[in-house]
Amino acid sequence: MSRGGGRWADLGAGEGAFTVALADLVGPDAHIVAVDRDARALRALDGRFETRVADFTRALDLHDLDGIVMANSLHFVRDKEPVLRSVRSMLKPGGRLIVVEYGADRGNPWVPYPFSYPRWEKMAAQAGFKNTRLLNTIPSRWLGSMYSALSLSPLGRGSG
Repeated sequence: MSRGGGRWADLGAGEGAFTVALADLVGPDAHIVAVDRDARALRALDGRFETRVADFTRALDLHDLDGIVMANSLHFVRDKEPVLRSVRSMLKPGGRLIVVEYGADRGNPWVPYPFSYPRWEKMAAQAGFKNTRLLNTIPSRWLGSMYSALSLSPLGRGSG
């Protein structure tokens, strides 16, 4: 990822571990909005990033983003397709969605609805994303492994 800044959002940011990591990747000129339902968790990011107390499964007033990170957040959503379509609509053409998730299709009380990378490929395509690819996989003592993946918003008419 180039350090060219841009407009990004971290949906389900919590206390911001991935928000901070994203800022390191996209550089100091980027504008990052951290979104989470937990106002207390977001306080860790006050002053460093724009924060919004909101539920990412509902409409958010975010548009023309260069990218979105959803790290360990989508596994709390049972019906992912409407959320993914909403997320895609927030991205500008060619915008990036980075997902970090457990590599499992069966959850537990703490990670109720995880999805493996092969399942992510199908879900992303059904929601209209293109060029999905696996970025990395690491072992995890919870549910075996974790992965990161990149999916792109279609470039415009005729591409999706």
